[in-house]
Parts: sequence; structure tokens; C-alpha cells
Amino acid sequence: MLWIKKAHYTGNYNIHLTFNNGKEGTVNLKETIFADERTIFSKLKNESNFKNFKIDHHTIIWSNELDLAPEYLFYLTFKSDPKLQDQFKQWGYIK
Repeated sequence: MLWIKKAHYTGNYNIHLTFNNGKEGTVNLKETIFADERTIFSKLKNESNFKNFKIDHHTIIWSNELDLAPEYLFYLTFKSDPKLQDQFKQWGYIK
């Protein structure tokens, strides 16, 4: 099972993540937040709300209780890594 061990905000909707498998990197969630029109994402379009998150239940969670699956965050962080493409296919993020 994949989970997030550490997370810290680095600015402009970027979060540096450390996963339990030892990999770490920075994910940019600006497109994810702004492209989703569901109400739960609307507060996070304000950067001061976005950067107010914590680690809970093995992932990051915001004050409005929105969370994103650690696998999805891992995918977004490492989607261009050719060594991980088979894993992303298994998870259903790419075809």
C-alpha cells in the first residue's frame, strides 16, 4: 500500500511529497484544482486555503475534508517516469 509520509507546500500549488516507498518529488495541483468544477474544489482555488492541508489517513487532506488518493498524487508526481508506466497502467491512470 502506498502512502504519504511527508508533505510541504512550496508555492504556486506545488506540494513536495515523500512517499513510504522512498520516492519523493513535487506535484503541481493547480490544473487539478482549477479544472474541477465540483463545489469542494472551489475553496482551494484560493491559494491560502489550498496550502492549508495536513497528512491524515495516509494522504493529504484539506480543511474542507477533500483528499486525493496517494496513488493519484504519486501518478501526478511521476507521470513522466518511463519506469513507472506499467504501474500507472495497472492503476488505470493511463492506457
